[in-house]
Amino acid sequence: MNFDIIIIGGGAAGFFTAINAAEINPHLKIAILERGKEVLTKVKISGGGRCNVTHAQFIPKELSLNYPRGEKELLGPFHSFMTGDTMEWFQKRGVELKIEDDGRIFPVSDDSQSIINCFLQEVERLKIKVFKGEAVQSFQQQDNIWHIKTKNTDFSAEKIMLAAGSNPKIWKLLKKLGHSIIEPVPSLFTFNITDERIKDIPGIATEAAVKISAKNINLASTGPLLITHWGMSGPGILKLSAWGARALETLDYKFELLVNWLPETTSEEILERLKELKIALAKQQVLKNAQFGLPKRLWRNLAQSVGIERDTTWANLNKKQLQALAKELTAGIFQVNGKSTFKEEFVTAGGVDLKEIDFKTFESKLYKNLFLAGEVLNIDAITGGFNFQNAWTGAYLAAQHIAKD
Repeated sequence: MNFDIIIIGGGAAGFFTAINAAEINPHLKIAILERGKEVLTKVKISGGGRCNVTHAQFIPKELSLNYPRGEKELLGPFHSFMTGDTMEWFQKRGVELKIEDDGRIFPVSDDSQSIINCFLQEVERLKIKVFKGEAVQSFQQQDNIWHIKTKNTDFSAEKIMLAAGSNPKIWKLLKKLGHSIIEPVPSLFTFNITDERIKDIPGIATEAAVKISAKNINLASTGPLLITHWGMSGPGILKLSAWGARALETLDYKFELLVNWLPETTSEEILERLKELKIALAKQQVLKNAQFGLPKRLWRNLAQSVGIERDTTWANLNKKQLQALAKELTAGIFQVNGKSTFKEEFVTAGGVDLKEIDFKTFESKLYKNLFLAGEVLNIDAITGGFNFQNAWTGAYLAAQHIAKD
């Protein structure tokens, strides 16, 4: 089966490339090959089924800072296509978007199906062929034509786009062609912690940002923290997991986590404040008087962990207890023993070495008319719509080049 362009991978980057290329040049014969029974499966589950399309950061430099791998390389591309362009693209096609308080951008419908329907309508309108159940077994270039073999069919095209995500089989085939692959490790994961201080309070979240750092590694992040049945999650933890993806993998995800529940203040300042509370709240029970905006049950557990008993009043706190509480609030140590995947949104750090890609066009530097976008590259981001923005940007810029005759 002969086409002008074949896109391997029926996900976000694949569909976005196909639609944009077909709009620029309607005469092109374009096909998308998807190995699974369904297309756009990651789009469907993203953001808890709401599809976190992108993030409300409108300055290229600031946007690029959310990519532990790809920050430098994406800066140029973001000057050509980024958040505002993404929003305009979807809104032009009838998908209204909204910005939430934390900066994440979703369809107004709160349903990822809005994005999927938009893509499916566009491929139909533009007569783009979508083949499902076509797992690619090989691709090679002969006389400037790409030959692709799947389990069922032989395809050929002048240009191909690899948008197959973190598919090990595609990485293997690229390696065969001479591309360097950075071995993948998980990114965006939560921490497994068994600790009396958090054992009985899953679901408790801090409204304010918490500072967390991996002890003995130069790794820290700030953000709200969520206590779960298996340990800790929330934006602060996920950010740390993304930036520390490789370092934490070398530690087998066993390390000490330092938690500062009150990062805006020092341990000394907290101690002074506790001494003031000892006088101001003299007759009240410490455990029943949550301070510093911390959730009541979290405050109770942290206070108990330094030996403060149920009926202890503020007046009865001794110097040692005050010092221990100040330290617990600003430098609590938790032992991490393993990780868990964040929801179903499995993201990896790894993929095609970025030195081998031309970031003006997202074309391979090793092969003419071979383009790559999305997670197939060694690019990943923190949570919040940034991984999708990488897919939209790469796919859009590649499409501009692919669509040229």
